[in-house]
Amino acid sequence: MDYKNYKQRLAIESNNKKRWLAVNPNLTDHSGIYFLTREEDGFKYAYIGQAKHILSRLAQHLVGFQRVDLSLKAHGLYSEDNPTGWKVGSKDYPITELDEKEQYYIKQYANAGYQLRNLTSGSQGTGKAKIDEYKPAKGYRDGIKQGKINLARQLSDIINKHLVVTVRPDKANNKVSIKQYEKFKELIDEETYKDGENE
Repeated sequence: MDYKNYKQRLAIESNNKKRWLAVNPNLTDHSGIYFLTREEDGFKYAYIGQAKHILSRLAQHLVGFQRVDLSLKAHGLYSEDNPTGWKVGSKDYPITELDEKEQYYIKQYANAGYQLRNLTSGSQGTGKAKIDEYKPAKGYRDGIKQGKINLARQLSDIINKHLVVTVRPDKANNKVSIKQYEKFKELIDEETYKDGENE
């Protein structure tokens, strides 16, 4: 065993544990589920994990290369100076309950509108599935669609009350101009987006 490298690894792990404890001093090295969350520009992100030793596992995330590890490096840990960094919470559970609890909390966070950084629905054994099954019913695409409907409604209202929109007289017989006019009318018709067109 390379004693120097071993001591260096222990020092890095100890330092990483202190970094997590600065975010949440209630963390333990018991077995259980941990919850990583962050918010930025109105979007909520989460990662749910299980560990036999929570604090040790969190320390490993800071030196790893999984999807969530890279996000931790990119956004940092939460602090007053970094309000969009990752926060952490945890709940202690016996090792025998970890698979069940991890799956339960992944589903809960997905249903609460978090964009999950988990690649699967959790569990180290049976019942593991792709995370797509747990995407929230209302998500980013639904928000974009609703935004288009709202904009179309507002523009249509303004035009109906205050404006006259038509093809310019010099382009009245131009097929391209007439098609563009028809396209514009579709863009300001909220029913266009409700039917799923123009998305």
